[in-house]
Amino acid sequence: MTLLKFFSQLNENFTLYCVLPGILFLGIYLTIRLKFVQITKLSQSAKNLLSSDGSEQGSITHYQALSAVVAGNLGTGNISGMAIALTTGGAGALVWMWVMAFLGATIQYTSCVLGVKYRQKEEDGQYQGGPMYYLEKGLGLKKIAVIFSFFTLIAAMTVGNFAQVNSIVLPLKGLGFPPFILGIMMTFIVGVVTLGGTRRLAKVASSIVPVMALIYLLGALIVLCANCTEVIPAFKRMLTSAFAPKSVAGGFLGYGMLKALTVGFDRGVFATDAGTGIVPILQSSAKTKSPIVDGMVTLIAPFIVMIMCTTTGLVLLVTGAADQVDLRSTNMVIYAFSQVMGSTIGSLVVITSLSLFAYTTIIAWGCCGERAASYLWGANRAKWFQYVYLVLIPIGAVAHVDLVWVLADISISLMLITNFIGVTGLSSEVIRESKLYFSKESMKKETLF
Repeated sequence: MTLLKFFSQLNENFTLYCVLPGILFLGIYLTIRLKFVQITKLSQSAKNLLSSDGSEQGSITHYQALSAVVAGNLGTGNISGMAIALTTGGAGALVWMWVMAFLGATIQYTSCVLGVKYRQKEEDGQYQGGPMYYLEKGLGLKKIAVIFSFFTLIAAMTVGNFAQVNSIVLPLKGLGFPPFILGIMMTFIVGVVTLGGTRRLAKVASSIVPVMALIYLLGALIVLCANCTEVIPAFKRMLTSAFAPKSVAGGFLGYGMLKALTVGFDRGVFATDAGTGIVPILQSSAKTKSPIVDGMVTLIAPFIVMIMCTTTGLVLLVTGAADQVDLRSTNMVIYAFSQVMGSTIGSLVVITSLSLFAYTTIIAWGCCGERAASYLWGANRAKWFQYVYLVLIPIGAVAHVDLVWVLADISISLMLITNFIGVTGLSSEVIRESKLYFSKESMKKETLF
């Protein structure tokens, strides 16, 4: 058995026996107990995003915090990841990504409430929080908190570093650019922001995220408008592939649906980071008076990400790129855009968008890795992690694409599984405090009228 095949099988087992049931059971439970908070409080999420409560308890604004979160979410998983999802799981994987995002939103809400509730103020005046803090302070599970921190370091290297760099280099390699040299150039560009800490990340992310999202969405909408007659058939194909069992030679009835489901959940977790713990790590620096407010603010992130993912998926389906068996990852997306815009403009739009997406993701994950290192060894020694993180960027540029993605999936699954211990153990606190907060808000509205 080759190394790639071994890791692929390991990842499938993680998804099928741990990630999938974990998200389904915990997501459904929290959705019911929190009264579908991901729907009922979505408008309030957008309102709180642009408002300020005047609190000094934090380092950055809600908008900057969410920008950092979205920067970590909107990476290659929204572009290259969709090509991989369609290749390995079929069109139905997109439907199961939405299911995962819907259930994962409540898990993300819960983890962010806990992240802010159990955060602590460091010597430099900045707040740090995340699963490692509520695992230790809330449940007294110091060893599990340490394990989660180590998983975060590994995920930062694979998900935030190797997978992003690899996806940027892949199309540029075809244009004649040396991968290793590109990796070295990216090391310097990333280092400028990464070594500046959370505040610099927040400022850069809040400036770049809206621009990069608009550039990509505009290009994708042009492609969809040019193929508008194929959009409805594409949606039908997604639904058929997601729910229609398919028998395969040597397999069993339902194999097609199961594959679409597992791949959809895998890619959904990778794209949204819901439940993995990265979101509460980034959100814990926000200025706020109530952890519930921070939980609500992050509800909008999974839906923004899934809009991007669905748009990419539709582009690949309506242009026929998804059926090109010789295309992989970023090259498949470039092919799709080139069908309408021409090879030059299509390549430029995808590569520019992908570079911005990957860049913000790299710096966001670098920040998360630094937070995990700070928890393990202290703020001074955590600086060494940042240097190691930067030095390893060129390795991602030359690594094998399939191996990079499967290692990234395993890493993020380990974070998710460990974080579930904290979310499950402390969910009753979030349910109780949410009920109290929302009842008070309801009473205030009644008093006004």
